[in-house]
Amino acid sequence: MSHMRALTRDDIVIPKRRLRSHKGQNGRVLIVGGSEDYVGACALAGIAALRCGCDLVTIAAPERVAWAISALSPDLITRKMKGGSLGVRHYEEIRELASKADAILVGNGIGRAPGTARLVRMLCALDMPKVIDADALRMVDANTLEGAIVTPHRGELAALLENAGADPHATDPAALRRSLKGFFSRGNVLLRKGHGDVIVAQRRSARAPVGNPGMTRGGTGDVLAGLAAGYYAQLKDPFAAACDAAYFNAVAGNILRKRKKGYTYLASDLAQEMARVREGITRARRRRRAPILS
Repeated sequence: MSHMRALTRDDIVIPKRRLRSHKGQNGRVLIVGGSEDYVGACALAGIAALRCGCDLVTIAAPERVAWAISALSPDLITRKMKGGSLGVRHYEEIRELASKADAILVGNGIGRAPGTARLVRMLCALDMPKVIDADALRMVDANTLEGAIVTPHRGELAALLENAGADPHATDPAALRRSLKGFFSRGNVLLRKGHGDVIVAQRRSARAPVGNPGMTRGGTGDVLAGLAAGYYAQLKDPFAAACDAAYFNAVAGNILRKRKKGYTYLASDLAQEMARVREGITRARRRRRAPILS
């Protein structure tokens, strides 16, 4: 078993952008989710994906949800699926959208309407980089996934393990690898949310900086999932993407706690801080490269 190291800014991979790149060449993310009870989840995830450098984010959601998201942000593209919830009848349209994306995020605010679980399983079988979050984690067998980042909190992790016929009490990297051998052998990565997010792959693991109690606020997990999808679309490496997402999310939360002098910040504030976190990493790397003048 490899040692679980604490992530620092030296571990973060900043996606590179070519000077002559065109729209869409720096990451395209498709987010599938939303329900009439949870409109904001997809919007938070989408803004986070944009803030980490992606060119385009499209959200496929039930039509009324998608219209609400369009009103919330002009930066997000929405595809309005007929009906009040997502189901198998939307699969072909969503699959066509996915064919034009670099990564797909499934689950944010998607709910548990009849028929939704089957759609989730069909989307999770697509041969492309994927991030699976929220209710979608309760609908899949982890051992059938390939090339995925899953982002469960404690309750979602227990459900994910149960669906895979594994020990629902496994939490540390060694126990998770024993319980989910098939999952990790197919290049999947588990990002366990909690007091210091833990990222686990087949042969590597890492712990993100510890955030603060303000990050229990609703929506912070959606931001984390959006960051994971955004970095996965750009870096093509699920472990690096999960590490970047967890690091940026935690550091942004700690910046906000200091700036707001407490825990009054919102999940929507987290996405706005990504530039500040990135600038801190960039400044530190410039200082190390600077010549020492005598």
